Amino acid sequence: MVVAIRLFNSHFCVYTVYFILQKTFLAFLFILVTCVTISDAFCLFEPLTAGKPGEEILGCIDSKGTLHQFGSHWRAENCLDCSCGKDGTSCCSSYATPVDFDEEKCESIFDKQTCSYKVVEKADHKKECPVFTWVG
Repeated sequence: MVVAIRLFNSHFCVYTVYFILQKTFLAFLFILVTCVTISDAFCLFEPLTAGKPGEEILGCIDSKGTLHQFGSHWRAENCLDCSCGKDGTSCCSSYATPVDFDEEKCESIFDKQTCSYKVVEKADHKKECPVFTWVG
């Protein structure tokens, strides 16, 4: 009787440890997949360029020639979120791109007003299509 109880307890412990390791591995895998998906955005960096000798640098100048103060943030017309730092201008994509959907039946349309994609049926743009993976 004592041997049977010990055998049951040892098997229970083995299965409990196996169960915990399995759940821990699945949680790690989920976090890894999430981080890879989130970190797939593209970014650009434009270092500050020195002006004329003795001239004070007041901030960053964007592609349209607009001066942005250090520490400021703005959205560029090409849907990049930008910031001005002492090193220069940093811009990253502000939108996710659909990459896994039925391309035969559906198409992705980019809206420059909202800086986002919408995936709709080719035959009827009022009907949205499911997207299984977004990048960015």
